[in-house]
Amino acid sequence: MSRRSAGFVGAWAEIQRQQQRQAEAEARLRREEERRARAHQRSLREYGQAEARRRTEELDAEVAALEGLLAAGCRAPAFRAASLTRVAEYPPFDPGQLARPVPMPDPARYQAQGGWTAGRRAQAQAEARARFEHDWYAAQAAETQRQQRLAALRQDHEARAQAVRDEVARHNAGVAEVTEGVRRGDPGCVVEYFSAALHLSTGRPEAFPCRVTAAFDPAARQLVLDWELPGYDVVPEAKAVRYVAAEDRYKETARPVTRRRALYRQVLAQTMLLVLHQLFAADEHGALDSVALNGFVDARDPATGRQAHIFLATVMAPRAVFTELQLEQVDAVSCLTDALRGQLAARPDQLAAVRPGRRPQDVAVPAAGPGGDQEPDLYGMDPIAFESLIADLFRAMGMRAVTTQRSNDGGVDVEALDPAPIRGGRIVVQVKRYRNTVPPTAVRDLYGTVQDTGANKGVLVTTSGFGPGSHTFARGKPLELIAGPELVDLLHRHGLRGRLGDGGRAAPVPPRPAPADPPGDHNVLGMMWSGDVALDVCALVCRGDRVLSEDHFVFFNNPRTPDGSVRAVPAAAPDRAAIRVSFDALPAAADRLVLVAAVDPEVNPEADLSGFTEARVRLLDPAMTELDRLVVSDGRAGETALVLGSFRRRANGDWDFVLGGRGYPDGLEQLVRDFGVEVE
Repeated sequence: MSRRSAGFVGAWAEIQRQQQRQAEAEARLRREEERRARAHQRSLREYGQAEARRRTEELDAEVAALEGLLAAGCRAPAFRAASLTRVAEYPPFDPGQLARPVPMPDPARYQAQGGWTAGRRAQAQAEARARFEHDWYAAQAAETQRQQRLAALRQDHEARAQAVRDEVARHNAGVAEVTEGVRRGDPGCVVEYFSAALHLSTGRPEAFPCRVTAAFDPAARQLVLDWELPGYDVVPEAKAVRYVAAEDRYKETARPVTRRRALYRQVLAQTMLLVLHQLFAADEHGALDSVALNGFVDARDPATGRQAHIFLATVMAPRAVFTELQLEQVDAVSCLTDALRGQLAARPDQLAAVRPGRRPQDVAVPAAGPGGDQEPDLYGMDPIAFESLIADLFRAMGMRAVTTQRSNDGGVDVEALDPAPIRGGRIVVQVKRYRNTVPPTAVRDLYGTVQDTGANKGVLVTTSGFGPGSHTFARGKPLELIAGPELVDLLHRHGLRGRLGDGGRAAPVPPRPAPADPPGDHNVLGMMWSGDVALDVCALVCRGDRVLSEDHFVFFNNPRTPDGSVRAVPAAAPDRAAIRVSFDALPAAADRLVLVAAVDPEVNPEADLSGFTEARVRLLDPAMTELDRLVVSDGRAGETALVLGSFRRRANGDWDFVLGGRGYPDGLEQLVRDFGVEVE
């Protein structure tokens, strides 16, 4: 090979090597770019997944806060009037530079300069003295001006501080005046005080609305409120968030509609209970016997298309009943609708309204005054006038009502016609102006009158009250029993007047004092069972096979014994009913505590106990820790009431559980009659 061809080959080989090196460099660059792209994509995916988890956790935390709304609110401190008082605080006087006096000139610094001759020295001394005097007079003027400015500044500061002290004194005097007005039962002061208690409460989420309209009925000692509830959007529509890397976007998983609706009903019920709790907890002066609360949302009415207040919940809560509730353990919906007999919209998300109870604008406070300005005493009213008043009440409720003839009235004092479709119809009313408890025979007679006359309902109105036997007989029948305190409340609610003695104001039956239980001195008997049948679980305090008295029969209309040793309490899951018992506090004459269950004829009128299976009684300590689980008999077809079992006192004072099992085909009425409760 020639030298020339060898040089050409070498050059060509070098070019090939350079091209190969360049291709390898480009390949490395592409691989690095691909690696960086994959790392970037992985980083984006990891960030997206982390962000989706964070947003899902926020949704879970938001739902958990809604579910624990009532429990958290109950732990917040109660409102007190003292929290409204202020302390007069104003910064101390600070004169700043004005605190320093103007320095006076020092004569030693004003020495004559020069002057070797006597004449020049005298001239120099005169000039030095003139400079000193000039500076001294200037300093004196500046000091006088400083002192004047300091005095003016001090006077202005004192005036400002005194204005603050006066304003705080006026504010605190106003608080004291409102507090004293609450003690007196002044309607304006009561409304102002409890409105402040609601607005300043720390037990409610800040995002919830806080709009209230209130009025106070001093005769009934009842606070009546319209309270704004949170809207449906308070429950998050999304259940979870996930990151879709292929599309680089976040996708929300919708919360099931049924779950969202159920949670919203829980939120509404918890809000209603929390408002009641805050009001009664703030009532340090005992001004309230009851609270009538209506919950609304401000929304567009589906029926009219106009913006309106749509009421989704209403309840009238007596203090004696509400203070017995263990709010941190209740199911809010059951507590509101069952324990307090309130109403809650079944479909609040669709603004299915309920009919509110007493409204603030319905409260008409009569002017206090002597003679004819005082409300009539129902006890002392003429019988004919009393019957006319009851007829006026039914007319005020939107019905047509007339009093009957005094003879041959067939046991009917007032006849009323309710024009409402479905629930309306003919109503027969008996009026009993009694001071003692109405006997069960009167209730049974009314039922016979309803059957004889073909009426749709019978109502027995009295100025006194009813015993357990009367309530038991009326259960599940077209009968309504209105006792004295409820009658007074109805009269006031519909603009009529009346009182039950007590110097001119409505006198509700005072609650029986509940003895304070020492810590650990009670048990809770939690009742659980399978099946959909709705049951009333009751307790009888007995000696042998006889109840000690009708007041020792604890059931839906008598939630506790006179001494409070046995009381019905809201059940905590998994229980469906609960009875609280202080065994050591049971009467000495009692040797049995009998537990019974009966089908609720208002909920399941056609049911029997064949659906009552897998029944258990859980024995719980005060901390709701399960100590034991007692098995009871299943129900049987054709029976509607059942003795579950009884706790029996042994000779050493301890109690043993003895299984029951006896069933009754005619319900609770037949069962309690066997234990000596008068039903006829």
